[in-house]
Amino acid sequence: MASTSTAAAAHSVTRTLGLRALAVPFFLSGVAALAYQVCWQRLLFIALGSDIDSITIIVSTFMLGLGVGSLLGGEAADRYPSRILALFAAAEAGIGAFGVLSPHLIAGLGKLVIHQGTAMIAIANFALLLIPTTLMGATLPMLVALLVRRQSTVGVSIGGLYSLNTFGAAAGALAVGFLCFYFFEINTVIYAAAAINFLVSGVTVLILRWAER
Repeated sequence: MASTSTAAAAHSVTRTLGLRALAVPFFLSGVAALAYQVCWQRLLFIALGSDIDSITIIVSTFMLGLGVGSLLGGEAADRYPSRILALFAAAEAGIGAFGVLSPHLIAGLGKLVIHQGTAMIAIANFALLLIPTTLMGATLPMLVALLVRRQSTVGVSIGGLYSLNTFGAAAGALAVGFLCFYFFEINTVIYAAAAINFLVSGVTVLILRWAER
């Protein structure tokens, strides 16, 4: 009986440590997200030739994508409660894959619709960037749902994760805007952000396996 209790306690501690270990990956996820936002805005400026238009597109796309992603991420977490970490890892990998392709996709799309006018170019890029921003939006409700199920503290779960992601986003924006562009090209910074997403996905898979032991 004592050994069973000890094993259960050890499993609980391991699971808690696994959940706390998600703090660093989610912080890094915020870093990558804002790095993308800054870089994609520069690429859209090249495609559109207007800084105001590119900023409008990137901000509105991020806002809509994060909102839609939150709804879809929450729905997915409710429907597949036992696969939340796996879904989170898949979302991060998907963001990273899009990030690697994004310079070519944005440039190629710009050439495809270049004769359709500024409005069509803007709409096409808006639709394109909804893919990764929706995946970004899905990550927060997934982890919130996981923490609520494990810890039953909605306020702490949402506040803690949101603050981590926000600090990461601020760090990403500052690093890219004031440091990275002085030493690296846009594509290099984007690939670095994609590498962060792949790292987050891989670490999450390791945490998932550790928590299931």
